[in-house]
Amino acid sequence: MRDFEGRTVLVTGAAGGIGGATVRQLVHRGAEVIAAGRDAESLSEIVAETGARPLAFDLESEDAIRDALEGLDVWGVVNCAGYGGEIATPQDTDIAVFDKVISINARGALLVTKYAAREMIRLGRGGAIVNVSSQASLVALTGHISYGSSKAALDNITRVSALELGPHGIRVNGVNPTVVMTPMSAWYWGREDIEKPFLAQMPLGRWATEDEIAAPIVFLLSDEASMISGVSLPIDGGYTAR
Repeated sequence: MRDFEGRTVLVTGAAGGIGGATVRQLVHRGAEVIAAGRDAESLSEIVAETGARPLAFDLESEDAIRDALEGLDVWGVVNCAGYGGEIATPQDTDIAVFDKVISINARGALLVTKYAAREMIRLGRGGAIVNVSSQASLVALTGHISYGSSKAALDNITRVSALELGPHGIRVNGVNPTVVMTPMSAWYWGREDIEKPFLAQMPLGRWATEDEIAAPIVFLLSDEASMISGVSLPIDGGYTAR
C-alpha cells in the first residue's frame, strides 16, 4: 500500500527511535519524507537508509524554525522530537530543566505547527499533523513533573489546533505512548526497581516497540483516519485504563 504517494511529510526527531521508525514506515508507503533534527550529522543514518530529505534546525529557536519551514511544500507533520529532562519531584525540580523540557516538547511542537500549518493552508490540499505525546500526560507518574507537564501542554496544543485547522481540511491528532526502550528512556525505566512494578500494573505487561508506536502515527496521518481529529490515542498496553 503506497497511499502517501505525492505527499510530503515532515518528521521531527527523525534521528530517534520512534521518529526513525515513523520515517521508515512513511517511506514504505510512498511518502516523500523530510527528516528533521538538530544537525545533519545526527540525521545521516536515517537519510542514508531511507532516502529521506534531511532538514536541520533548532527546536528552541523560533527564527530557525521559521527559516526552515517558510515556503516548504508540506502535506503532513509528525512532531516527534522530545527531551526527557530530569526525574524530580515538584519540590526539588530544577526550573531551568523544566523550562528546557517545555521549550522543546511543547513550545517547539507549537512553533513547528505554527509555520508548517501556514504552508499547508497555502497549498490548499488539507493534510494531517500528529503530535507524539506520552502516557505521562494522561496519568501522574512519579518524578515526571517536567516531562508530564510538557506533554499535557502538547495534548492541549493538539486539541486547539484541531479546532482551528479543521476548517482548512487539516486534521490534528496525538498519540500517547508508553515507554519504548530507547537510549533516552532506558537509563531510568530499565532499572529493575522501576521496571518490574510498572509493568506489573500494565495489562499487557511489556514495553512497546518503536514500530508499535510508529504504526498508529502513520494510521492517523492516513486517509483511513479521515474523520478523526482532536484525539489523544493511548498506545500503552492498557496502563491508563486502570
